[in-house]
Parts: sequence; C-alpha cells; structure tokens
Amino acid sequence: MSTPVLYGPIGHAVRKIAPFLEADPLGVYVAGLSMWSAAIGGTVKVSSRGNTRPVLLWSSLVAGTGRGKGTALRAAHHVVDNSLGRFVATHTTSGITSGASMVNHLWEQQEATAETEHGRDVRSFVCEEEWSEVLRRVKRDASFTTKLRSAWDGATLRNTTKEEAQEVRDPAMVLHCHVTPSDWSKYVGESEAAGGSYNRILPFLLGSVPLLDDDRVSLPRVDGRELSDAYAWATARKRVITLGEDARPLWRIVRRYARILGETLPEGQAVFIERTAEQTLRVAACLAASECSETITEEMLSAAFTLVRRSVNDAVRITKRADAPKVKRQPLSLADKVRARIELHGGQATSSQVLPYVGASAAEVKALPDIVVTVERSGKTGRPATVFTLRGDTPVHAEQPDPTPQPMPATPQREQNRATVVQMNAYRPAPTQDPEPAPEPKRPEPLTDSNPFRALL
Repeated sequence: MSTPVLYGPIGHAVRKIAPFLEADPLGVYVAGLSMWSAAIGGTVKVSSRGNTRPVLLWSSLVAGTGRGKGTALRAAHHVVDNSLGRFVATHTTSGITSGASMVNHLWEQQEATAETEHGRDVRSFVCEEEWSEVLRRVKRDASFTTKLRSAWDGATLRNTTKEEAQEVRDPAMVLHCHVTPSDWSKYVGESEAAGGSYNRILPFLLGSVPLLDDDRVSLPRVDGRELSDAYAWATARKRVITLGEDARPLWRIVRRYARILGETLPEGQAVFIERTAEQTLRVAACLAASECSETITEEMLSAAFTLVRRSVNDAVRITKRADAPKVKRQPLSLADKVRARIELHGGQATSSQVLPYVGASAAEVKALPDIVVTVERSGKTGRPATVFTLRGDTPVHAEQPDPTPQPMPATPQREQNRATVVQMNAYRPAPTQDPEPAPEPKRPEPLTDSNPFRALL
C-alpha cells in the first residue's frame, strides 16, 4: 500500500489526463477529492459506532515554488467542474484570515440562501494558493484555530464580534491550501498541531514536475457523466454512509496502525497524524459517494488507506524538513519520440516535421520496425517528400492499459441509484443567455505504453 490508489470516477479521470500534465497526478487527485467533499458536504455524512460526522477533506499541497501546485489545482478543476454544476464557481472563496471572517462568510451565505427553493446552503470551498500569507496574519487572532477545529468537526460556529450575533449550524467548509515546506515548518508549529488545529489537514509532498516535450498539448476531455450522476444522487437528500461488513477487519487494522504509529513517533511528529483513522474513514466515504453507494466496501477503505498513509509519510518528512521526493524520469527512446511527432501531426508527418526534433538521421528513423516510409510528390514537377506514418492506426486519446488497480464494476443497486436521481440546480439563477462554447481544439494522441510519465501514478 505504499503507492496511493487513484480510485473511482475522479481517479479514472486523473489517470486519463496524467500523460499530459506538468504536475504530480497525486496533487490533482487530492485537490479533486477536496472539491468533491465540499460539494456533497451539505447532505452526506459518515457514521462509525453510531456517531455521524462530516465527510469534509481538508488538504494541503506542499512543494517548492514552480513545482506544479497551481497546475494541479487547475487540472482538478478540469476534472470535476462540469460534473458539479455551478458549485465551484459559486462556492469558492479565499482570504479567510480570522475566525470572525470565517463565520461571517458562512453566515452571509446562509442568509442569502435561506429563502431559496433548496433551503440554506453553508457549503464552501476555501482555496488558499498562498497559504503562508494567511498564516502570517492569523497569528494575531487567537480565535482562528479554535474556529478551524469547529468547522472541520461540523460543530456550530458563532460570531459575537458583530452587532448582530451570527450562528452557523452544520457548516460544510473545506480548506485546500498550497504552501512550501519551509513555510510549513515556520508557521505550522507543534503547539498549534498539538491543539488539533492543523492535524486536521492532510499534507502531501508533490514529486518533481515532469517536463513535457511539447507544451502545446492540452488536457483531453473528461467524461464526467458518472460523477455528475453521483453528485445528483448525493445531494438529492440527506445520506449517511456506513462501513460494510467486509470492510470492518481492515478498519480495525487502520485504527491499530494509527495508535501504534502515534506511540512510536516523537511527539513533535505524532501530533500531526493523530487523526489518521478518522481521515481514512472520511476519504472512504467520499469514494463511496462517488459511486452512489451508502456502504463503504473493503476496496474503498483500502484505497482510502493508501492515500492517508502517503499523507502520514509526507507529514513525517515535512516535520523532519526533508526534501520532496524526486521522481526519476526515464528518457524516451527514439521510437517513442518519432511516434509522438507523428501522432502530433495527425498520424503522418514529413521528414522536416520529425527529424529536427528527434535527433536522428532519416536512415535511423526508416530502420524503426513500426514506422512506414512513403515518398509523395506534389504535382508533376514538385520536390518529392518523405512521409512517415505508423504501422497501424491508433485513435486519438486511446485508452492505455492502466497499471493502477481498478474498482469493481458498479452493483445493480448503484446503477439503480444513478438511474433514479434527479439533477438539482444550484441555488443561484443561471445567466439568461450563455455564450456559445468555443469549438473543441483537436488534441494529439497520448504517447505509447512506455510513456515515462506513467511512473508518477
């Protein structure tokens, strides 16, 4: 379980766009899960031993400047945005620098939606791409960390600093932030974590950013119908997700793992991982909801545990001030380079479109077994051109073999759930006239199965 399993509809979409990313796919998966948990946080809860709590996932991408944190966030938006309707556009905010401003933001949103058709809505996705700036300011506000803990727990938030007392019940706020390892060590201290404020955030150290040979490649379109059905199912009514019987043996292992690890680590590191079991349960509940299931299976819990274990390891590395893990990039072979250039030009390319970019002679390219060479003449007197094509056609964005474990097919009960849900509109009215969408640009095919960026998964 050393490698996180990218599970469910979100994980499948991340694996599809991974070869076209200059970012760690793990960061995309984490940011997408946080957005998903915020979207369903108003209606979905998870229960263990009869105690229900939110499924809110707070996360932090920890990496140096230029290591792909922002790219990962934008890619996550690409993955989930169409499936979540207008949620991301209408519920995303930033700049929460005090406990009072946090409560005030949720209270104003509560008041604005109280008389709408779907009732009060206190969901919020707080995205702080420059979290160090926020951490510098909140040092002056002693109530900030207290209200952070209450928001993660889903407890009632109150603000008495205003002329009119403000109260928000069952808040569904998710915090997603970006920070460098040095700023984490500087501002997220042991005393704050010991109080339970910052050990509610799952930190993830991102790997080295892969450098694509052609930066003009755009992300392929993601089929979001499955996640869209799950969103409609999750928000149609209140739902409580519970552990299945097949998952309970693993759940006992998860709880023992968290307790034993906390007792063996130094106190300065142990305080950051005290909620390992709780975080695992929340991640598993989000994965279950993405498949329209009110039951957490052993497979879902196992996938959640791999992700949280990765965060535990990264938390220990950060507190030791270790460098981010390096991802060794395997060089492309000549055959891969030639194939990529041919695919970039729609399945056939001239020698001038291939040879200058692959660092090889025409004879070396012609000797490759999967390359077909033809000579074409333009007109009767035109100069003949050497054209390279692939032996066999490959469709654009063909699905590649996936080394990551795949989830089991949906059960008939889940398919029935998807078939009976009713799509809900966001509480804010849509514009009277939407602009016509721009035509979808033609994208090149992904590389072959030996694509080195697959090593990131």
